[in-house]
Amino acid sequence: MMDKIPDKNILLFKSCLVSTEYPGIESSTKYIFDKLNIDYTIDHEQSCCTGLGHYSDVFDQFSTTLIAARNFNLAKNIDKKNIVTMCATCYAINKKSSEILNENDDLREEINYIFNDCGFNEYEKGSVDTEKNILHVVDILYDKRDEISKNIVRDLSNIKIATHHACHYCKVSYDNILDGSRNPVLLDEIVKSCGIDTIGWYSEKRTTCGAGFRQRFVNKDLSLDVTEKKLLALKDEDVDILIHMCPNCHMQFDRYQPYIQKKLDLDFKVVHLNIAQFIALILGADPYKVVGIQTHTIPIEPFIEKLNKNDSKIKDKVEDSENEIST
Repeated sequence: MMDKIPDKNILLFKSCLVSTEYPGIESSTKYIFDKLNIDYTIDHEQSCCTGLGHYSDVFDQFSTTLIAARNFNLAKNIDKKNIVTMCATCYAINKKSSEILNENDDLREEINYIFNDCGFNEYEKGSVDTEKNILHVVDILYDKRDEISKNIVRDLSNIKIATHHACHYCKVSYDNILDGSRNPVLLDEIVKSCGIDTIGWYSEKRTTCGAGFRQRFVNKDLSLDVTEKKLLALKDEDVDILIHMCPNCHMQFDRYQPYIQKKLDLDFKVVHLNIAQFIALILGADPYKVVGIQTHTIPIEPFIEKLNKNDSKIKDKVEDSENEIST
């Protein structure tokens, strides 16, 4: 575990699933980073990490590592050595690729041969520190949770929250993550800093989302059986919101929940938000212009209405108190 989480010289790594499915995750992340004065940039020359293709056996490890090396050199060229991802798969891909580039001399030499032929700068061994320079947005949010707590403008009382920790964050490079892989609580701690406890442990907390990349398509029934199992556990707990940290998990639950509801003839009231969307909302971000709730399949409006009712109650109490003082 690293001693210091960087808050400057950050390349905010664009995600294909975030951009195409839930762009509000990116705008929410930028909203939070701007509020917390975190130094970051987005570079549109950055390539996709290949994650969806790699884990579906379309991109081999060499091609994926080659693309990662190009992205690492891009970050170095713009003096943004800290790569912060919004997607757990981007996180896992970049972690593994940097390890390979730093440890496999023959592969690095082969990649640099291609770079030389293309006029690119060579990847220098150790130029990206796997532990210190590649992070997930949740690492930043966890480190800044005290600052986040001071900027909250929405009331979270009477809202029941559960968390879903991404397997590609917890289980791929677990030696240098902030949280454990056996009972992850990183998202719970971030939410707790916002003034509300999550339900903590529940029967399927460690169960994956079920997507399994290609499994979603080639073994759809098996994939959705896993998703269904988790949704039923959340229903048993009467959960309002499931907080995510990966757009692939988010998509699996949000897009397929109506399908599972119809199959089981049940109504799952749970809505789905990325941790950045959740925090942006309670910091005062516009639900549509920043958080992008209009891109969700499961409507977020009931949660927004609940927040607004809570805010109105607080406002009424404050006004009553001020009236009592004045009289």
